[in-house]
Amino acid sequence: MELEFEQLTENIIAASIEVHKTLGPGFLESVYENALSLEFETRDIPYKRQWEISIFYNGNEIGKHRLDMYVFNKFVVELKAIKEITNEHFAIDRSYLKAARQRHGLILNFAKPILEIKRVIFTE
Repeated sequence: MELEFEQLTENIIAASIEVHKTLGPGFLESVYENALSLEFETRDIPYKRQWEISIFYNGNEIGKHRLDMYVFNKFVVELKAIKEITNEHFAIDRSYLKAARQRHGLILNFAKPILEIKRVIFTE
């Protein structure tokens, strides 16, 4: 079964693997964000960094939130440098997708010896 936006997802993952291969684990998320931004630019991958979204409750804006990266105008990409991705991370990412009115997300964990990649799909 082919996944929706499979080629775009592969492009994001390939750039992320290159960053992980070059830097390895052990740095802060901000270091990986800086490197991934450079890698996206090298590969002509359109992205927004620290993308600010409005959070609404009952039709009223109640605050703002910044997402790590918004790629191809379709993907919310969350960068992590943590021991384990947990169910809580998936729940949080789904909330981000809902707030951003997007369907597709990736969680990238750079703290592992091999880049950990989790795809997240938001469905109502």
